[in-house]
Amino acid sequence: MIESILLTAARISTFDGGQLLTNASGFFFARDERLFLVTSRHVMHDAPSGHFPDRMEIELHTDAENLASSTGFSMLLYRDGQSIWRQGVDESGEIDVAALEIDRTALPDTTIYNAFTPDHLLGPFDQVEVGTSLLVVGFPLGFHDTLHHMPVVRQAAVASSFGLRFKGEGYFLTDARTHRGTSGAPVVMRISDPLRSQEVLPWMLLGVHSARLDVGTRDLVLDEALGLNCAWYADILMTLTAT
Repeated sequence: MIESILLTAARISTFDGGQLLTNASGFFFARDERLFLVTSRHVMHDAPSGHFPDRMEIELHTDAENLASSTGFSMLLYRDGQSIWRQGVDESGEIDVAALEIDRTALPDTTIYNAFTPDHLLGPFDQVEVGTSLLVVGFPLGFHDTLHHMPVVRQAAVASSFGLRFKGEGYFLTDARTHRGTSGAPVVMRISDPLRSQEVLPWMLLGVHSARLDVGTRDLVLDEALGLNCAWYADILMTLTAT
């Protein structure tokens, strides 16, 4: 039996025409009858780095009895010259999260995946403390189980007051070792409620990993990197996936 959390993640490759640009991480989010691929917005469009892909491809499992069986699934990012992904803004500016709706009817009939839903987002009475243990599920530097097409997980911990927008931005900090290619990975916490811990996907979706943080004044010789990252609060998905 494969652990359900591993089937939520999708390895993303971005392209400009036929040219491969980057690798990244993403995950599935379902709301009502609709299915979305969620990742970092800068995976789809990033002006500072000149990253402007026109399509992305994800790898899908196609046989529950043989996880080595997979296929690529390509999705365009523009239609009639207009971007078709959804991204959000708040009073502090752009939020580095994007959602791209997946045409379920275009998926192979045997596709195997797990999707987070609004039920996996934190409720008003859920508490997350500083130091809480987390997992980041993704594809650092594109690394993964190339036979079974599975992501890897990194241990993380909540490193700032959860629920308090760090520096006024819509993210919190995690303490974890991360790399390029992890952008867009789900940041999750195990459900401790015994009534819910038996669910198919017993994880709370807290955030979407965006990037490592650094201090501009750090001495690159004397000082190690902070090892801190920003994860945008996952409740933005309720806005991005609204009808």
